[in-house]
Amino acid sequence: MKKFNVAGLCVPGKHYMVNTKDKLLRIMNLIQDEQYFTINRARQYGKTTTIFLLEKAFASNPEFNCISISFEGVGAEMFENDEKFCRHFLLLVSRYLQLDGYEFADEWFCEDVKNFIQLGEHISKMCAGKKVVLMIDEVDATCKNSVFLRFLAMLRNLYLQRPRGKVSTFHSVLLAGVHDIKNIKLKLITVGLHSLQPKEGEYNSPWNIAADFEVEMSFSPEEITSMLEDYEADHGTNMCIKTIAYELYRYTNGYPFLVSRLCQLIEEALNRDWTIPGVQDAVKIITSEKNTLFDDLFKNLVNTPEINELMYAVLLLGNKRARSRRSQSVEWGELFGYLRVDRSGELSIANKIFEVILIDHFVIEEAMAAPANREVCYSLRDNIIAGGIFNMELCLRKFAEFYNSVYSEEDIPALERHARLIFLAYLHPLVNGYGFYHIESQFTDARRMDVVLDYGKNQYIVELKLWYGEVAHRKAFSQLLGYMNAKNVDQGYLLTFDLRSKKNRQPKAEWISIDGKQIFDVVV
Repeated sequence: MKKFNVAGLCVPGKHYMVNTKDKLLRIMNLIQDEQYFTINRARQYGKTTTIFLLEKAFASNPEFNCISISFEGVGAEMFENDEKFCRHFLLLVSRYLQLDGYEFADEWFCEDVKNFIQLGEHISKMCAGKKVVLMIDEVDATCKNSVFLRFLAMLRNLYLQRPRGKVSTFHSVLLAGVHDIKNIKLKLITVGLHSLQPKEGEYNSPWNIAADFEVEMSFSPEEITSMLEDYEADHGTNMCIKTIAYELYRYTNGYPFLVSRLCQLIEEALNRDWTIPGVQDAVKIITSEKNTLFDDLFKNLVNTPEINELMYAVLLLGNKRARSRRSQSVEWGELFGYLRVDRSGELSIANKIFEVILIDHFVIEEAMAAPANREVCYSLRDNIIAGGIFNMELCLRKFAEFYNSVYSEEDIPALERHARLIFLAYLHPLVNGYGFYHIESQFTDARRMDVVLDYGKNQYIVELKLWYGEVAHRKAFSQLLGYMNAKNVDQGYLLTFDLRSKKNRQPKAEWISIDGKQIFDVVV
């Protein structure tokens, strides 16, 4: 029986998989057109599975000879110098061809090849009269080894000489990894493992022959639907397939690992609850678990303060405009799959699950700095939560009391940046383990932030704002109403932080009825 798989390679017939026929066809077209290119996508984005499926496609096409190798686990010795790299590379190629039963497999390994000039000559000899496709997975293993850049330069030289008819070389080369080649080079320069040659710039890539890779590797709702249809044919759960596919997409934005993991949790941990509440329960589980993807995220936040600051600014401050798409923090945020940048330069977090765990990250840091806040919340939990119902009105009233008693005019400079985080830090221990909240990033800017809390079967919408005057406050009601209508809820909550001097503030907490909807208006 097939299963959902999140541990490495997905195999047709063993695992439930989306139909990627169109993606594979586009990649095959690049290969047939003799293109050299890189699939650089975030971790656990289906790169290895894509290469495996391409291998399968080539196996039935006698026109091509496919060589598929990986640098994962090859060890540091391969990259110590040019001679060792050439030897290991040819060994990897020869062993792959032997396993695939190619008669000329042994001819690929040659003891006399000791440098890249000789390797280029050997490749030219072995590719003569053949269409040989080279695919290398896990090129990130080369991130600390400049010898790989010299290997790419050799391939580039052969590629440029090929149209003159003087040499043969690989028909097409595909590299796969998180980093693109330019970023590998920049990393080597940064850590002092690559020295720029005369007239060589930091952004001059030894892989500037590469074609743009514009195949969308994330899953669309239609592709998720194809996987669920396959599952439903086996199990007959009577799920509403398109509804569940859209709900999975809504939380993951099609990130392959996250889609498969949510499905796996519904299948194995939630008794096949293929409903919208079932998807939400799976989100609660995944956002509280440890896995290699999330471990990488937190490691990168710690090791790269620029990314940490950028994520905070986009998520909590509503800073959506990138100063430059080529800024290093934006580039790394995209590279790791944490950030999306549209054509106009608008920044947003890549998906709602990342939003949830990033908020938790920032909130926990805030809570650690204010343990009294956390203790107050724990003492109120039994009052605010009763019978599985979250009393958002009481939560906001108690938060207003807490906020007004703790923070003073001296805190205003810090509150302009952190006020909304203070509320989230207050909310976090109340819902932790029972519900989850996320920020609707399309409604987040410097003036407003919409927080959506899913607790049990209920959903609560809280708009957080800074005080910008009565006109702006009235406009906030219209904005919140629009979002409430979109979410089809009758009650909403508006929490406004008034950071003027104490004599000008007008704290309040009252229900307001507008167009048949109820809004609890709180100003602190």
